[in-house]
Amino acid sequence: MKIQTSSIEQTARLINELKVGRPVIIQDNELASLTFAVETLNAELIAEIAANKNEKKHLAITARRAETLSAIPYDGDIARIILPSSFSFEWLLATANPTLDLEHPLKGPFETMREGRIDISKASLELCKEAQLLPASIVLPLNKATFALLKTQQFLWQKSSEILDFIENETPLFKVSSAQVPLKSLGVSRLHVFRDDTGLSEHYAIESGSPTHSDPVLVRLHSACFTGDLIGSLKCDCGSQLQASIEKISDFGSGILIYLNQEGRGIGLANKMRAYELQNQGFDTVEANHRLGFEDEERDLRIGAQIVKQLGYSKVRLLTNNPEKVKCVSEMGITVTERIDLITKPTTENLNYLKTKAAKSGHLF
Repeated sequence: MKIQTSSIEQTARLINELKVGRPVIIQDNELASLTFAVETLNAELIAEIAANKNEKKHLAITARRAETLSAIPYDGDIARIILPSSFSFEWLLATANPTLDLEHPLKGPFETMREGRIDISKASLELCKEAQLLPASIVLPLNKATFALLKTQQFLWQKSSEILDFIENETPLFKVSSAQVPLKSLGVSRLHVFRDDTGLSEHYAIESGSPTHSDPVLVRLHSACFTGDLIGSLKCDCGSQLQASIEKISDFGSGILIYLNQEGRGIGLANKMRAYELQNQGFDTVEANHRLGFEDEERDLRIGAQIVKQLGYSKVRLLTNNPEKVKCVSEMGITVTERIDLITKPTTENLNYLKTKAAKSGHLF
């Protein structure tokens, strides 16, 4: 039996390979490179990479991380750092991970590449981001014979154009199950579970009461926050916003709470804890994300709009302080008839966080 693998499925397979520490091959026309996620490298792989004499092997990082390292990003939103002859795992990890900057302050100066195509390096960084790893990868160019040999040895490979298309385009969702659930604050509600085509993520929607499809439905798009929603962290307002949303839906009598599994604005819990450590060193939330190599917003808010559509609604009253959510939902063809403030009481611990939200991310308070 021959089972065809779609480009979306193949990208998901490459993401999982990097997460478990296996390299993958990315092809750009006649070029091909073996790529490794720095975070999941081990000593054996480091030795093999160091032994390879290809002068074009390099460390790919984002321009955000390059700015922190004073490395020149000739390639726009990424930088390709030429590996020094004596590089080590400790050097690689310290270069990729800003929480180690104080322990390893002397890593440069860095020499960055400025010639040649960059799509392989760019695609490798996007795969790392999708795997919620540090956005840093080793790129090792292959000759045609080695590329052909590695393909026979069960190394996964894909074209860079397919990977970059996967990142750019919205990921198709489908509903996998739903059931009525009695909830403490919302009464009997229906919980819907959605899964994306990669099988990497599940997202949830709680449909409370009996909202009519012809009228604007009250909707909260809430991104997962383990620290704020579950264990009561005071560093953010996520937990209090979640509770306030539930109360507003309950008071109104109907509505939808959409819970998106996009922890840490899309960077994942491990990277979020790295960002927290940087915040403890004095950086704000946006600066911390940038030092890690991420943008301050890595979520795909289109997923929430897809869920609203699949539930059969075309008009919403959106519970949010974030104008970008309004813009995204509107661009997805859903009419936002009203934006409803979701103001919660600030704490001593989250006041600077809220100020940064307003000043740098445009949130309205």
